[in-house]
Amino acid sequence: MNRALYLLLITLLIPTLLSAREAKEYDQDVNYEENRLPEYDLPPLLVSSGGKPIKTPEEWFSIRRPEILSLYSNLIYGRIPKPAQPVDVRFEVVKEDPDFMDGKATRKDVKIILENEKGRVSMHFLVFVPNNAGKPVPAFLKHSFNNTQSNDFDASETRPGFLKNGWPLGAFFDRGYGFCAVYQQDLLRHNEVEFLKGIHKLFYPEGQSFPKAHEWGVLSACAYGASRGMDYLESDTDIDHTRIAIMGHSKMGKATLWTAAQDDRFALAISAQSGCAGAALWRRKSGETLKKMVTRFPYWLCRNAWKFVEQEDDLPIDQHMLLACIAPRPVYVHSSTDDTWADPRGEYLSAYHASEVYEFLGKKGLTSPDLPEIRKPILTSEVGFHIREGGHSIDPYDWEQFMKFADHHFKGK
Repeated sequence: MNRALYLLLITLLIPTLLSAREAKEYDQDVNYEENRLPEYDLPPLLVSSGGKPIKTPEEWFSIRRPEILSLYSNLIYGRIPKPAQPVDVRFEVVKEDPDFMDGKATRKDVKIILENEKGRVSMHFLVFVPNNAGKPVPAFLKHSFNNTQSNDFDASETRPGFLKNGWPLGAFFDRGYGFCAVYQQDLLRHNEVEFLKGIHKLFYPEGQSFPKAHEWGVLSACAYGASRGMDYLESDTDIDHTRIAIMGHSKMGKATLWTAAQDDRFALAISAQSGCAGAALWRRKSGETLKKMVTRFPYWLCRNAWKFVEQEDDLPIDQHMLLACIAPRPVYVHSSTDDTWADPRGEYLSAYHASEVYEFLGKKGLTSPDLPEIRKPILTSEVGFHIREGGHSIDPYDWEQFMKFADHHFKGK
């Protein structure tokens, strides 16, 4: 089948906009009941692919962790190919406002330019620095659904301390944190199916116009963008680039975990309600599954991932291994009771099983397989978690726990 016809067919099959009736039909084979879950065994964390037990931290970092990351690159998120010509990365501070939010912070609008002979792509990166904190400051970097060039990032006129998009930046400034945002669609569209106009074209060799089955999809492009934001932060003397917390919600929670696993310059990761391809275990098949994801969003992952639809037990990895690759850096997972599509228990169990590696490396993990009580956050171990009542969103309570977790690991030690 030629590529043009293939893309047309897959686009027609994607139920990106569902009517109420279609949504009900789409959801009818989804399992939310624990007693209907399949039995499963998770791949071992501390045994190499060749069967060698991992006995020392050095063996984890030199043998097992690289194996796991390679499997994720080739089977789930997609590997970034080496471009024929290196991609030049440049920064331009196009605007600086020292009186943002009535003088609480300085806002910097930064243009990150990525260029080689294949083309040029730019990102609009936002950096907010509290004015009354000693420099350099620790900071949060958020994978954002909001366009960083929109007025979503203006200060709210009716809610002091908030942005128009509802983020409580004033609370971050009061605690001495900077805040940064990278837009998820600067490098690639939300549900890209062609891969001709964004970042991918800079990496294609002569004659290639579409990613190979093992090459990067949308989530890997989002992760790449966050790492370019970190490149800039390493050059900004107002920001302590050794204390950057990467965070994201939903799709961006998935991207957050993949970003932090690959790029160990991020000191802490916070994944909010990331579900399938995020924190939730594949093998539970609870809520959203791999089949559901690649039906609606076929290129968020690489095409090799399609081979495991309804065959998740054949995967040599599961998502607890992604969280484990962040170790020993702290990781925090957030769930909510009504967000059953994201499988809250599967998100927690992933963090619990990843704790084996954290403890192996001398850090504190989660100690019980039982889901914690609602609004009883686990904040003082390297693997943190909370679940609250409610649905799929980041609420004021969640923001507060994220800041407390960062306080403990960035300031409390």
